Amino acid sequence: MARRLWDKGDSLDPDILAYTVGDDHLLDLAIVEEDCWGSLAHSAMLAERGLLGAEDRDRIAAGLREILAEHRAGRFAIAPEEEDVHTAIEGRLSERIGEAGRRLHTGRSRNDQVLVDLRLYAKRRLLDVVDEALALASALCDLAAAHEDVILPGYTHLRQAMPSTVGLWAAGHAELIEGDVAALRDAYRACDASPLGSAAGFGTPLPLDRDRTAELLGFSRLQVNVQAVQSSRGKAEAQALFACTLLGGTLAKLSWDLQLGSAPELGFFRLPGKVATGSSIMPQKKNPDVLELTRANAAVLASMLDRILGVTLQLPSSYHRDYQLTKRPLIEGLPLARSMARALRIAVEGLEVDRERARAALAPEALATHRAIELVRGGMPFRDAYRQVARELAEGEAPLPSALEPRSLYAVKGSAGDLRLDEARARLAALAEEAREVRRSLEERLTALEAARGTSP
Repeated sequence: MARRLWDKGDSLDPDILAYTVGDDHLLDLAIVEEDCWGSLAHSAMLAERGLLGAEDRDRIAAGLREILAEHRAGRFAIAPEEEDVHTAIEGRLSERIGEAGRRLHTGRSRNDQVLVDLRLYAKRRLLDVVDEALALASALCDLAAAHEDVILPGYTHLRQAMPSTVGLWAAGHAELIEGDVAALRDAYRACDASPLGSAAGFGTPLPLDRDRTAELLGFSRLQVNVQAVQSSRGKAEAQALFACTLLGGTLAKLSWDLQLGSAPELGFFRLPGKVATGSSIMPQKKNPDVLELTRANAAVLASMLDRILGVTLQLPSSYHRDYQLTKRPLIEGLPLARSMARALRIAVEGLEVDRERARAALAPEALATHRAIELVRGGMPFRDAYRQVARELAEGEAPLPSALEPRSLYAVKGSAGDLRLDEARARLAALAEEAREVRRSLEERLTALEAARGTSP
């Protein structure tokens, strides 16, 4: 068993150990790859600076590749006594390659080590969320194109307001997601600064090349001030979860609309059978659990963000153990956001639209604004037209327009009469290409780092 990195020989009460460590030995299995990559970059830099021999560097690299292979094969575990991934990996290396393994931590603290792990993890998982969000937005654009002219009641306050279309509704959600992707990109940039070399927040007397480790790990820049590195713990994590929470809010709105619109009483939409569950007692039930869980998980994402903010907002500068509690929300929140977007994409791709029921549901009163505009076109001031139509409706005598062709109803850019779907698709395609290029660049760096020379232990 690996000895705890901070162990100086004193005994620790088992209950205190369990309380302070928690289940990090399980949670940290999510960042084994990131910890190995960080150690590969650190040892390579130490060797380049003459702080580690070439033979030790190669033995460390080979040992880390073995651990990566074990992890990817599902054979790497962290014992509760090892506390975390950092202790487990250093302990395995020391057991296998001896003294070289004990040299790995030269010039490094677990503080900057865990930060580099979490930022690498966040970058990769944020790209996963972006991919799924853009795929959902694309599916919504496809739905909008297929049903661009299908009349649908438009609602405010859950009351009919004006005529809308399935095209406008679906394209609107796609553009909301596009905005959320912009927030995810900003979060990626916040995570794209290397903290490695800051140690415990004061640097080290050793002449480390922090820019070099940033380059090896695929970070676009260095977070320069070493105290700022540790004092910023939780900030990039919060930005990542804030962006996911924004996306979650959009997905919750979409879920609400789909659940209401697919209710038998309205019947605008039919959800695909593969996303519905049933009841253990009522044979007829087909429940939209995927929509309800997405709504609930949007609140879960917000609570994860709140947890990070609650932990970090009341702390003085530099590192404090409180920051340990910011790790779980990040590690669990990003995959959750990805799963939510993927689930709704599957629902949207199989969604059926009932044109007749959607059109029939439109109340005549929903055309009241169009009646007022007809009067305005005849020269009447809008406020007078508004009041005349209100009187006509109250008396049941309003001659409401009968034409329900979207292009005759709306002329405004971005409205049901002018959706600009080609422009929306072009923007989504550009975002997807940018995300692919960012991922390609990061993966090339990490692949090259992992493949660097190293002899067998």
